[in-house]
Amino acid sequence: MKQLLWKFIHLTVLAIFILVSGVSIAAADHSWSTYHWARTTDTFIVPVGDNTTSLSWHTTLEDVISDWFSGKGSNVDKDYTNSTVCPTSGSSPCISVIVKPQKATGVAGNNCGAVQGTTQVCNKTYGANGWLGLATIWLNGGHITKGTAKMNDTYLSKSGGRYNTVNERRHVMCQEVAHTFGLGHQSTSGVSLDTCMDYYSNTGTQAESTLSIIPNYHDYEQLSRIYANHLDSITTLSATGIAPAQANARDDESPKEWGRLSNQSQDGRSSVYEQDLGLGIRIIRHVRWTEETAAKCPACDHRFHDKE
Repeated sequence: MKQLLWKFIHLTVLAIFILVSGVSIAAADHSWSTYHWARTTDTFIVPVGDNTTSLSWHTTLEDVISDWFSGKGSNVDKDYTNSTVCPTSGSSPCISVIVKPQKATGVAGNNCGAVQGTTQVCNKTYGANGWLGLATIWLNGGHITKGTAKMNDTYLSKSGGRYNTVNERRHVMCQEVAHTFGLGHQSTSGVSLDTCMDYYSNTGTQAESTLSIIPNYHDYEQLSRIYANHLDSITTLSATGIAPAQANARDDESPKEWGRLSNQSQDGRSSVYEQDLGLGIRIIRHVRWTEETAAKCPACDHRFHDKE
């Protein structure tokens, strides 16, 4: 009887909260916890360092930056930076706060070291370790202070390889860069929601598909939700002129250094690791595993079982 009473009270309080706060339960939240850059203005620049090593990766990164900067999603007939345009009547919120990535000269060095106040993007032959993309953020309290997005050329640039397709490379890079803004996944089921924040695979018979290679409306909406709640008294973002000496000497590429596994999708394709450095400083890593790695043991910590 007591359990039923407490359940009734809990549901009543939840219903009152939803009504009073105006929270919409129709649109799923896909923020990456509460992680966000500290900033003092609504619309702000995130410097994105280009450390890529080939023309194809340079071009892909330019496309990704343009996609996130534009505020135009997979619904290309609508510009969601215009507050008068909503996809459906009553949708909320229309986009009022914009994260503006801006390409900068890469200064991450050979080890893709993080640089204060920036996101650094890299590609490298990281080895047959099972991951396609790795997004890492450094946190001071709940504020992002720097980030890196790494693409594993062992898979994504392998001649004749399953993952070496134009659309898969763009999908992975679009997602890893956006993780450093504070975005999580809309879905990890493998079904396309026509956003790069899902886990659709642009491989095999779907290699020519342009589904899921750019953001959609809900991604911009989610960024607005993350950053519209408040302004900060400080900023953790830097100007684009960053000296190479400010890059970390190294960022541990060895999975055993990633800390504890804090979350993993049911199919094993997405994992989050947390490393606590003390004094409120943490490193959080979002890992996108290959389909083959996940299929071998979806519930396993993939760092510690055979990858290939």
